[in-house]
Amino acid sequence: MNILTISNLSMSFGNHQVLKNINLEVEEGQIIGYIGPNGAGKSTTVKIMLGLVSGYLGKIEIFGKDISHQGVEYKRRIGYVPEQAEIYDNLTAREYLTFTGELYGLSEKRVKEKAIQFMDYFEIGDVLDSRINSFSKGMKQKLLIISSLLHNPDLLFLDEPLAGLDANSVMIVKELLALLANQGKTIFYSSHIMDVVEKISNRIVLLNNGNVVADGSFDSLKTQLHEASLEQIFNQLTGFNQHKEIAENMMTLITEK
Repeated sequence: MNILTISNLSMSFGNHQVLKNINLEVEEGQIIGYIGPNGAGKSTTVKIMLGLVSGYLGKIEIFGKDISHQGVEYKRRIGYVPEQAEIYDNLTAREYLTFTGELYGLSEKRVKEKAIQFMDYFEIGDVLDSRINSFSKGMKQKLLIISSLLHNPDLLFLDEPLAGLDANSVMIVKELLALLANQGKTIFYSSHIMDVVEKISNRIVLLNNGNVVADGSFDSLKTQLHEASLEQIFNQLTGFNQHKEIAENMMTLITEK
């Protein structure tokens, strides 16, 4: 069953065309590694799907219905961890999670029960009633991940979700994503950490200059493009192969007297 269908999606900001006739069909239970250079159009695509950006051309169907006709109802089945989130950091963690959970239709009692358990699993239960402005980056990231999962979403959009997390939490999240996919949840995972995308994704979609330039499993792309790693595939398809030369020039600059 298709959870998401994108047909001829194009988007321009002024004279700059960010997306150029994107077409994707995504089935339930897939973990999509959604990657590309900065400015490739990844965040714009996600924001359009979330209803945060309008003015696009084409059609997007989520859960079998055109999002332009759905209002906000389909969003109750979506979880989202943005790369840079504006958190109400004068609230406590308990207040923030209660507020978020109730927006998704959960009862205050149920939100509090789940929030306490989630916080304990991430080993931050002792700061449940502390203000978020006292949290480290990693603690805030854990809070964002929890808020995206409270309502048991069917579709998850994760943008650099592991940023700032400690090693134990990274392992927990990676394992959890696999379990969610096994339960039929669909996950869009966007990151610049290629080895993580390579390991957790069962399908990789690479965007470059607003176009889909690769779409398939890592194994199929590796065979097709004769490269050993996702980083090498990324470099081949985006045309970036000057990393060694640039690093050497920077090293020269560093060591100059």
